[in-house]
Amino acid sequence: MPRTGRLLGAGRAADVYEIDEAWVLRRNREGWGDATVEGVVMEHVRAHGYPVPRVRLADSTRTDLVLERLYGPTMLHACLSGALDPAEAGTALAGLLRELHAVPGRTSAGSRVLHLDLHPDNVVLTPDGPRVIDWTNAEEGEPGLDWGMSAVILAQVAVGAEPLAGPARSMLGALLADPSDLTGDGLAQALRRRAANPTMSRRETGLLGDAEELIRELVSSGT
Repeated sequence: MPRTGRLLGAGRAADVYEIDEAWVLRRNREGWGDATVEGVVMEHVRAHGYPVPRVRLADSTRTDLVLERLYGPTMLHACLSGALDPAEAGTALAGLLRELHAVPGRTSAGSRVLHLDLHPDNVVLTPDGPRVIDWTNAEEGEPGLDWGMSAVILAQVAVGAEPLAGPARSMLGALLADPSDLTGDGLAQALRRRAANPTMSRRETGLLGDAEELIRELVSSGT
C-alpha cells in the first residue's frame, strides 16, 4: 500500500490523500462498492479514448484506489468563479455523455458504459482538457438512464433555494437541448435511484418532485 501524505479533499463517502506530485489515493470511508472494479472500468473507457485519470490497479484495494493526480478546477468551481459559462458547462456535459456512450460495454454485448453520477463537480478541467472522475456508481446499460441521472442531479439543485439554482438551471437547459438522449424510462429509473440514495438528505429527496416537473417542462419546451 502506498504511503499517503496530506488530505487533499473529502466528499460524502471518500477522502483523497496525496501520494506525490503524480498520484493520489482515494479512500472510501463507508466501505461501499469495490474500488478495484471501479479502476477496471476506468481503464476500459480510457483504452477507448475517454478522458479519465490513469489508475494503478496493482496498488489499489476494495476501499482504496490509486489515481493520477489532476491539476485544475472542477467544472463547478470554474462556473462559480466566472471562468466558465453555466450553459457552456451543460453543453460540455452532454458531449461527455455522448462520448462515453460510444464506448462498448466491457462485460455485456450491446450495452454501454454508464457513469451514473456525471455532474459538474465530477469533471476536472485540466490543462490537457476535461477528465471525468468518481466512477463509483458506474454500470453497463441503456444511455437514457445516464442522461436521466445527470438531469435529475442538476434539476434538484435548480429547484432548490441555494445560490447555485440559477446556474444549475442554465446547465440543465443546455444539457437537455436537442439532441438529447434522455428517455422517459431513463428519467423514471433515475428518479427512483435518487430517492433510494442513502447519501442524500431528506431535504434533497423532497426536491425530486419539483425536479421532475422542471425536466419535463424543459424537454417539452425544446430548450
